Amino acid sequence: MITNTAIERDAERRDALVGRLFSAAIGTMELLCVYLGDRLGLYQALADRGSTTAAELAAATGTDERYVHEWLEQQAASGLLDVDDPRLDAATRRYRLPAAYREVLLDADSLNCLSGLIRLVVGVGQPLPALLEAFRSGGGVPYPAYGPDTREGIAAMNRPMFVNLLGTEWLPAVPDVHARLQADPPARVADVGCGAGWSSIALARAYPRARVDGFDPDAASIELARANAEAAGVADRVRFTACDAADPALAGQYDLVTAFETIHDMAQPVAVLANVRRLVAGGGTVIVADERVGEAFSAPGDDVERLNYGFSVLHCLPVGLAETPSVGTGTVIRPDTLRRYATEAGFRAVEVLPIENDYWRFYRLVL
Repeated sequence: MITNTAIERDAERRDALVGRLFSAAIGTMELLCVYLGDRLGLYQALADRGSTTAAELAAATGTDERYVHEWLEQQAASGLLDVDDPRLDAATRRYRLPAAYREVLLDADSLNCLSGLIRLVVGVGQPLPALLEAFRSGGGVPYPAYGPDTREGIAAMNRPMFVNLLGTEWLPAVPDVHARLQADPPARVADVGCGAGWSSIALARAYPRARVDGFDPDAASIELARANAEAAGVADRVRFTACDAADPALAGQYDLVTAFETIHDMAQPVAVLANVRRLVAGGGTVIVADERVGEAFSAPGDDVERLNYGFSVLHCLPVGLAETPSVGTGTVIRPDTLRRYATEAGFRAVEVLPIENDYWRFYRLVL
């Protein structure tokens, strides 16, 4: 028998879901409009000019005034821009970017910057038709199908952590590694799955004696990494190669091997970790960082779990399944899964390192 209480509870849950999805729809459209402002340079021009009309902003950015007018009104209506006097006519109304928002939208090195996350969210939605087919067929969606927004969004999202934390908090928390990277003879570091190179660049900046080799199978990412290293002034100490670091000639060459947020993407992580193990010289170290998800599945999950499951469904699992065979890890890689992969790859043990981070968990793989 269905009671009135049960009916009321179901109605409350229904209404809550309606409100949640409606708010999510508004938020999604606002996020897409923020993406436009970032990619078209509208926020930067607003920051540079102080305040501007639609015509002035369009002229400064080489965009169409009518589109810019609509975008400015949308941004003001959403509370992302201030407007001097909303009662003025559209042609004379002036808009400004609040000073408090500049770090979030424009400071690429700030831990509060979210422009990379926004670009990544847009990127993972680009191959949705291919993802629909993958759901039906059980196949995958190759990484290049996600385009430059995904590649550059991942780089921009992780860059602030590498720039601000890798050499000041993360590696100093592993004293023997920190000391070796500062010592002579110069340490050699292999950064596996380096993407656009910000982890390798941060290593070189933090440890000027070290020599860093970044490896990634995505040629477009390696091209971007080389440009980033050149701009950062470390191209003489960082070398990038478009490969998976499986070359036997590299065996035993490295004092430190790192793999930041990449193992969960790999179709055959055990084989990759076995190659990583072979790269390390006697007395060397392997450090892996991957998602800080719960030890076990729970529902409902917290915000970090929800974020990672979203990326897993839309990107990481389809990319992993694009190769055959594939273990199909997905973004939500729990500690027991990583321990199992490392053990099967020949490591004796896996230690969780005492590094605090809201998003990543750090492991030392013991040879």
